[in-house]
Amino acid sequence: MSKPYRRFEMLLPLLFNDGKPVPEGLIADTLVELEQKFGAVSSETQTIRGRWHHGGVAYRDDLMRVFVDVADEQEQTARQFFAEYKERLKGRFQQLDIWMTTYPVEVL
Repeated sequence: MSKPYRRFEMLLPLLFNDGKPVPEGLIADTLVELEQKFGAVSSETQTIRGRWHHGGVAYRDDLMRVFVDVADEQEQTARQFFAEYKERLKGRFQQLDIWMTTYPVEVL
């Protein structure tokens, strides 16, 4: 029998906007915080490359994908957490924005 979950996914930068590498400790702290909050966290080690524009400036990103799956009944609590957490991560990683998405998943 399958069980519905909600996935919360974010792209964390590997470089600051000025091109300097993000210290591994900032990413490690983020993963530990999410594991402590939700009991599990997953991340991908491949680099995701992105390009975007803001205020007439072109940015290039090297990113990693991090995700957490929560039971459907915890969706609203988790949604509130991630909305607030996003603001903390923007400061931690010195970013104009942190790309976060959420979507339903079904675990078999």
